[in-house]
Amino acid sequence: MSDRLRVACVQLTSGPDKSANLERAESLVARAASTGADVVVLPEKWNAIGGAEVLHAASEVLEEGESFEAMRRWARGYGITLVGGSITERRPGREKLSNTSLVFAADGELAAVYRKIHLFDVEVGGQVYRESEAEEPGSEPVVSPGPEWPLGLSICYDLRFPELYRILALEGALLVTVPAHFTLHTGKDHWELLLRARAVENQLYVAAAAQIGQTLPGRPPSYGRSMIVDPWGLVLAQAPDEETVISAELDRGRLEDVRARLPSLAHRQEAAYRWPQPV
Repeated sequence: MSDRLRVACVQLTSGPDKSANLERAESLVARAASTGADVVVLPEKWNAIGGAEVLHAASEVLEEGESFEAMRRWARGYGITLVGGSITERRPGREKLSNTSLVFAADGELAAVYRKIHLFDVEVGGQVYRESEAEEPGSEPVVSPGPEWPLGLSICYDLRFPELYRILALEGALLVTVPAHFTLHTGKDHWELLLRARAVENQLYVAAAAQIGQTLPGRPPSYGRSMIVDPWGLVLAQAPDEETVISAELDRGRLEDVRARLPSLAHRQEAAYRWPQPV
């Protein structure tokens, strides 16, 4: 297993125009690859953002859509592992869509598929969000083999559910990716806090690629601040408030040292834990 891994996160402002989003994403993926990145992470719904009508129009059946083919081509062309943020997936025979993260290996082959488990049905900052109106939740955590480093997959609102990240860590993930479209209202108070917490409590690296700016008319801007965090909770890279790329080198020795000096994962007492029963 390679001791070092360079990861890059793409930060962009997507909208409802799928063709424009693909064109802009391609230029930023090229820029990310030019940093020497082994792994490149795109944001949530990088190919199209909008209401239910936009999502249905942009949705793709896996292996048939233009976004799928573009990601395959980028991974193969640049020789990178590409974590394709997420796209809206249309699954035959299902009424609702899936918010799906795809991992492509450096040869362009599909390595993993993760469907977002936790849907953002909330009222915050005077705004109502109901992802479940157009989407259905996924049903299982996924760890991709990655380029010698196992990658744990998650999407945006998943970040608030620590049990998911603990499962990913116990299943071998050394790096967890968090493509996101965080709101400004929640992002300014919770984004960095949650990313660093997930890294610290699971003693792994976190790479979070975010949307930035005005992605939805009539809604507050997206928070941005894409970030790469180490297992001690130190921020290795953070994006400014613009479309850009950040990158950092990850050190497996650093991760192993943290786990050896403060072996909280090894100190877990599984027999003492239980899920509370509904009253």
